[in-house]
Amino acid sequence: MKALVMFLLFGCTLLSAQSADSTLVFTSPEPETFPERRSQMDDAWGVDILLSNNGFGLAGFYRHQYSRDLFGTVNFGLAESKDDNEVEQYYYPGYSFILGKLNRFLVLPLHFGVQYRLFADDITDSFRPYVNAGIGPTMILVHPYMDQSTGEQIEYFSSLGKAQPRYTVGGYIGAGAFFGADMGSLSGINIRYYFIPMSGGIDSRINEFGRRERKTEFGGFFITINIGSAF
Repeated sequence: MKALVMFLLFGCTLLSAQSADSTLVFTSPEPETFPERRSQMDDAWGVDILLSNNGFGLAGFYRHQYSRDLFGTVNFGLAESKDDNEVEQYYYPGYSFILGKLNRFLVLPLHFGVQYRLFADDITDSFRPYVNAGIGPTMILVHPYMDQSTGEQIEYFSSLGKAQPRYTVGGYIGAGAFFGADMGSLSGINIRYYFIPMSGGIDSRINEFGRRERKTEFGGFFITINIGSAF
């Protein structure tokens, strides 16, 4: 009888152990880590529409992201530059003349820059303010406004065929913001001041006293509208 009781106790203990062992716990073979998805893509390219007192211009840009807040940029553009003192006079519809103007200027800057995002921890990603700056070589195409022998105005595209290049180094500083998600399309606005000095200057106009004036600065304030694509 004692042996039977001992056998039953042993059997119950064994069944209890097997029941505990039969409970399966499913665990992931790897730690449950969910890397944060990037809200921005590494590269972007697009066009800039430049607006200023001199008119408008166009530029192309490429941007590469080095960290969450730091970007490198390359910009190449073209825009007109005018003398601040010139006055355009209209004689009849479709025809105007600038008295004393000697040359037109077409500015083509190639700038390598940096862009730094501001307040990334405090502002939603749909509004991304930043500051930026750049520097690089600039070519200025100088083409005549009027025929020196006849005093007649030269048509713009005919004048471009007589253009002479001049070279300098320029740069810009600015601030702006991008809007919307940075996961495809890219849109924003930027206010920049360009520094494009020309040592010695270039003949620009003849003033009211009959003296030649030389233009030494080809930059100024620009409002830049950015339209591009991130990839």
